This record gives sequence, C-alpha cells and structure tokens, in this order.
Amino acid sequence: MGNCYTVGPNEALVVSGGCCGSDSKTYTVGGWAWAWWLVTDIQRITLEIMTLQPKCDDVETAEGVAITVTGVAQVKVTSDHELQVYACEQFLGKSVDEIRSVILQTLEGHLRSILGTLTVEQIYQDRDQFAKLVREVAAPDVGRMGIEILSFTIKDVYDKVEYLSSLGKTQTAAVQRDADIGVAEAERDAGIREAECKKEMMDVKFQADTLMADSKRELEMQKASFNQEVNTKKAEAQLAYELQAAKEQQKIRLEEIEIEVVQRKKQITIEEKEINRTEKELIATVKRPAEAEAYRMQQVAEGQKVKKVLTAQAEAEKIRCIGEAEAASIEAVGKAEAEKMRLKAEAYQQYGEAAKTALVLEALPKIAAKVAAPLARTSEIVILSGDGNRVTGELNRLLAELPVSVNALTGVDLTKIPLLQKLTSAQA
Repeated sequence: MGNCYTVGPNEALVVSGGCCGSDSKTYTVGGWAWAWWLVTDIQRITLEIMTLQPKCDDVETAEGVAITVTGVAQVKVTSDHELQVYACEQFLGKSVDEIRSVILQTLEGHLRSILGTLTVEQIYQDRDQFAKLVREVAAPDVGRMGIEILSFTIKDVYDKVEYLSSLGKTQTAAVQRDADIGVAEAERDAGIREAECKKEMMDVKFQADTLMADSKRELEMQKASFNQEVNTKKAEAQLAYELQAAKEQQKIRLEEIEIEVVQRKKQITIEEKEINRTEKELIATVKRPAEAEAYRMQQVAEGQKVKKVLTAQAEAEKIRCIGEAEAASIEAVGKAEAEKMRLKAEAYQQYGEAAKTALVLEALPKIAAKVAAPLARTSEIVILSGDGNRVTGELNRLLAELPVSVNALTGVDLTKIPLLQKLTSAQA
C-alpha cells in the first residue's frame, strides 16, 4: 500500500527507495508522486527565493582602508534536475535557516576576498561592476551546492575614518568646478558672440561713416576747386591793379629822383667852391707856418744827433785808451811776478831742502802769530786737571801734532829736519 503526494511549483519532492531494495531517487516539482509505505522515503526541499544580506565589517581594501560593505543577494535552489541532485546532497533534511546560513557564509567569504583586491574608489564609484565581480566569483561555488544566484547588489559602503566622505567632497568639488567651468565657458561664448555682434555692427557703422566721409570729402574738394578758381581770378585782378599802381608810382619816383639829382649837383658845386676856399685859407694860415717850424726842428735835431755821435765817439776812444794802458800795466806786472817766481824757483832749486826748511821756519812765526791772534785778547787760561803729569802730556801731544799740521798746510815734513828729529827723540 502507498500514498500519493503532491507538491507545488515552489517545492521539490524527493522520493528515494523503491521495490526490491532499489536506491534510486525521483524528483518532482509542481506535480505528484507515489510512495510506498515503509519502503520509500519522502522529503521536501524548498525552491523559493531566499533573500540574504551579506555584510563584511571593517575589511581592509587593497590600499589598507577599512570599510564596511553590505549587500543584498537573491538565491534559490536551482530548477535544473542535474544540479538539484547536488542541492539534495547538501541540504536535504536541513531547514531553510540552515540553508540560508551556509549560503550567506559562502557569499560573505567571497565578498571579503574580493574587497581585499580592490581600492575604495573602485568599490565606491562602480558598485555594479563590484557586484558583478562578486556574482562571477561566488556563482561556481554555490552552483556546486545546487544554488543559483539570481541577483546580487551592493546595498551600502561606509567606513569609520571618513575616507568616503572625503571622496564625496572631492567629487562635489570636481562637480562644482566643472559647473563653474561650464558657466565660465558659457559666459565666454556669450561674450565672444556679443563681441562678434558688436564688431559686425561697428563694421556696418564704419562703412556708413566711410561713405559719408567720402561724400563729404568730394563736396569739400569741389568747394575748394571753386574757391581756388574764384581766388585765382581775384588774385589776378589784384595783381593787375597793384602792377599798374607800381608803374605809376615808379614814374612819380623817377621824376622825384631827377629833381634830387639837380639839387645834388648844385649842392656839390657849392661845396667844391667852399673846399677850395678853405684849402687856400689853411695853406696860408697853417701849412706854411708848420713847414717852417718843421724845417727848424729838423735842423735842431740834426745838430743834436751829430753832437751825440761825436760825444760817444770821444768817450769810446777814451775808454779804449784807458783799457789799453791798464792792459799794458797788468801785462808788465804779470811778467814781473812771473820773473820773480821763476827766480825764486831757481833759487829754491839751488838752495835745496835746507833753504826750504829755512823759509818754512821763517814763516812759522807769522803762522803762529795768526793762530795766536785770538789768544791775545785772552787774559788767563786755566787747565783743570787733578794730575800734574796730565798737563805735560797735553802739551807734548800738541807739539807732536804740530809737524802734521805744517805738512798739511805747506807740504813740508818737519819730522825730516835733523834738528826737530833730535828734539822729538829727546822728548820721547
């Protein structure tokens, strides 16, 4: 005997065992199955979607920043009959909470491992790519357990060191910067367009002003041409008038010059007659007396000159005669002195050394008199000495130096005179 079991589309009915000790299993989803009493085993496994919320707290990323990531995953036991066998092997007889716990731990492990390979910027800025990467890495593992991942999304990413808030500020600043740049570029484009419009307006205005200036210039040129013709005619008329007036004035001036010439001729004639009269008067009153006085002065000067010349000649002759007489006198005196010296020299040669000595001895008293002349005015000489022999020594020294002084003055060596040699040797 047996029973008939039915299941809905959200469950799978697993019938194991059978007749004759068979170990086969049949899987029924959304249908019915027959089971024998005491022979077959009936088990159910849910096929409903299970919502999981994997969470990784303070997981360090590739840059070492600790972040917390929470996600939402939708999983279920696969409907593929071949893979249901793996699900039955893993979870048959387990409660839904136990199945959820196993799958949650698997997803969190893969989520934690993937977080360690990415940077915070990659996780935060491209969450869809991060969730897709988690699905691709975790799908083979949960697939071998007969579980398929229907969806996986990142719910929240945050940290405790305000790293993500800094990224938000950076992004906000970048957006603000881009906005400011956009506004500046828009204002620049508007300014450029405004400048172009103003330029076009000014070009049109300049063209109009140029046309007006050309018209005005042509008008002024025509006016100037007309004025030139009028002024030319006026100038010609004025020149003709002035020329005729000049001709008339020239005629009048010629007549006046002729009158002045006649008057000047008459005045010259009168002045010539006056000059002749004055000249005759000067000759009579000045020239004749001056010539007489000049002749007289000339004769006086000639006489004075002759007198001075004769006087000078006489004086010169006098000086010449005196000079000649003095020269003759000096020559005679010189000759006499020379003869005297010659005779003395001959006598000295004849006398020899004895004569020279005699002359020196004759001259010594005179020399002594000249040397002692200052002492004649000395009343007393005092020689200060404590030793009586010292005075004698000083006198001997003076007498010994006397021949040297005489030799220096006269060239005669008194030490060679026999008498003095005897005196010297006696003193010694």
